Amino acid sequence: MNATAVRATTVASTEVDNRAAYLGFAFAYVFGHGAALLSRSGAVLMPSWLPIALLAAGLLAGTVFAMTASLRAQKAASEARRRAEKLVGTAWITGFAALALAVTGVSTVFDKPELQTVLWPAGSTIVVGLIYIAEGAIRGNALHYNLGTWLMLVAAATLFVPGAGFFGVLAVLGGGAYLLAAFLERRRLAA
Repeated sequence: MNATAVRATTVASTEVDNRAAYLGFAFAYVFGHGAALLSRSGAVLMPSWLPIALLAAGLLAGTVFAMTASLRAQKAASEARRRAEKLVGTAWITGFAALALAVTGVSTVFDKPELQTVLWPAGSTIVVGLIYIAEGAIRGNALHYNLGTWLMLVAAATLFVPGAGFFGVLAVLGGGAYLLAAFLERRRLAA
């Protein structure tokens, strides 16, 4: 095996390999939000629990894969890098706690509980995008950083899309971005 082939198949021990996580999140967006689009538009009759179950399954898988990859990379990382990763890790908790307060507050103050239907998916994607930007900066990973930027912009733009189309935009532009990132991650790791 030549040196180029060895380098292409070996991932630096401090690099986070996000391929499996990206595919899990792509599943959540494409099938979870895609099922919500089909269900809410009336195009397909399905149990009301199915879109959220598909979304939850993909999010759970993606989260487990992301945490596993991150913890594996932290083992060989410097103390400063581990500290930075832990700080960003706590941003997941604080980001989603703040989001829960914001979504609940807005829907309560305006007495429009139906707002939660769009504020949770869009807000969650914005929080994820912000944290991806932070992780990308800490890790020197432009792909992760750019994915976060794209997800934030897409999520904010979805708030202008009426009706079930909101979920279609998340499925296509969010899920598609995760699929593209999974493909590009292999190239990034080989470089």
